Amino acid sequence: MNKTELVQAIAEKADLTKVQAKAALDASLGAISEALIKGDKVALLGFGTFQVIKKDAREGINPATKAKIKIPAKKVVKFKAGADLALMVNKK
Repeated sequence: MNKTELVQAIAEKADLTKVQAKAALDASLGAISEALIKGDKVALLGFGTFQVIKKDAREGINPATKAKIKIPAKKVVKFKAGADLALMVNKK
């Protein structure tokens, strides 16, 4: 499902226009992004939790040349599915 399809699904389920649904989705994603940028955890009960974790610098290997390379430290967004979402996914 891409963003356009998600907007369509939100519009149908919430009885909104596509413009309203897109605005709601954009606002939600913006709020989640801002919280993660500040370092906050975003927990959506029953759905899951987004949080930023720090990965330390490490040494890796270039698969093409087999040369050792340094992989710099970075922050990544981690998502952990909530219990309700995990159950719904496993029912199918």
